[in-house]
Parts: sequence; C-alpha cells; structure tokens
Amino acid sequence: MTARSSLKTAFLIAAAGAIVLTAGCGGRAKSRDTAYVARDVDTLYAAAQERLNTGRTRQAAALFDEVERQHPYSPWARRAQLMSAFSYYAARDYNKAIQSAQRFLSIHPGNKDAPYAYYLIAICYYEQISDVTRDQKATEQAKQALTDVMRRYPGTTYARDAQLKIDLVNDHLAGKEMTIGRSYERSGKWLAATLRFRNVVDNFQTTSHTPEALYRLVEGYLSLGIPEEAQKAAAVLEENYPRSSWYARAYKLMAKHAPENVAA
Repeated sequence: MTARSSLKTAFLIAAAGAIVLTAGCGGRAKSRDTAYVARDVDTLYAAAQERLNTGRTRQAAALFDEVERQHPYSPWARRAQLMSAFSYYAARDYNKAIQSAQRFLSIHPGNKDAPYAYYLIAICYYEQISDVTRDQKATEQAKQALTDVMRRYPGTTYARDAQLKIDLVNDHLAGKEMTIGRSYERSGKWLAATLRFRNVVDNFQTTSHTPEALYRLVEGYLSLGIPEEAQKAAAVLEENYPRSSWYARAYKLMAKHAPENVAA
C-alpha cells in the first residue's frame, strides 16, 4: 500500500509555506553536510529545503533538525520540526518521522498544522502495513491513528482521506482473519475457524471478505453439527449476496448436508 500520490498534493503543504515538495529516497547524509556548523537560520533552512527538493531526504531531515537545534527560538524552528518529520517519511524512516511529528505535537498541540502532523503519523503506520500472512501490529496502529485523525478533525480533507484508508485497513484485517480461519479449517479445528469467520461477519461486514466468511460459517456449523446456525448464515448470504458464487456454493452445501427440516 502507498499514499505517496496523495501526499504529493495538498497534504504535502507543510507548516508555514505553500511549498509543494518533490520527495525521493536519498542516501545517507554526508558528515560534511550535516556536521555542526553555525549558520544563520535562512541559509540553514534553505540548504535543508534544497536537499529535500533534490531527493536527498536524509540529509534534509538532518539539516531541518539543525535549524531547530541552532535556532530554537526562531519562527523557522517550528516549521523545521514538521519539515523534518516529512523528510524522514520521504526517506522511509517511518519511526523517526513518527517521533518527529509526535514531538511537534507535544510542543505545539494547538498549532494550525497539528492536523497535518497527526495525518503524517497515520500515513507512516499505513505504509508499514505488511501482507496478511504476517503480524498485523502496524495495521492496528494505522487504524487507530487514522481513526484519531477522523475524530479530531472531522470534515477536513485529512479526515476524508483517512476514512478511505480505514476501509482498506479493515479489508486487510479481515483478510488476516480469513487466512487464519482457513488454516484452522484445513486442520479440522472447526470451532476455532468458525470464531475467526464470525469475527469477519460481525466486525468487518463491509469488506470484500464477508461473502466468503458467511460461506465458511455454513461449512463450519455443518461440520460442528449445528445445521440451524448454518441455515442462518446461508440466509444472510442469500439476502445480501444472492448473485455471489459463495451463495451458490452454500446453497449446494445446505441441500446436500442439512437435514430435511432445514431449508436452504
């Protein structure tokens, strides 16, 4: 998953200036660029911006950090904090990007650019989402951070984009549940499998995985010897996804295995 295309639009207008940034993944900062050398704030900030605009993102981050370190009481310092966070993000150093954005928020919680900082934190988690076969800690963190953006800043562009991404995050989490459920099913652990599929139906019902989850519930309940519950799952599948191939399979399964007093 990636949010770079959207971040290259209005979302990339950082703190104090309407500067559209061209982000890349630069190499490691060279010591001669980022070693401590006392410089006036305008020169130092311009050097950082130049590194960022030419894709040397790690150098840019280090130089933006220097702006704050050398000129902590300058009006440029606050702007540099947020630009540092973005530069680390552009370098795909998500942990440092999150730390920088969180530091900005701890010092300037009511700043007009706080929504951007919260959004950047969420995007950093979002871009770390792995495939469904791996641990989903980053996915959960992304969902929490995106939800936080929506809760704090409803009606904003950030909130609208966060909602779109939450839908994708939920689909990812549902996919993880389905992967685990199928694994349990293959090993004959029907109760454990059914609990996973039930979680998809109950908590991720708007995702693309729901039709299959309902079908798997039909399979699971029949295998557990509770055809009445299988019938309920099949009925929900018929009502909501009558043209789905999963419903066609469920219908055949119920007709074959359910008792005569349980209609498909």
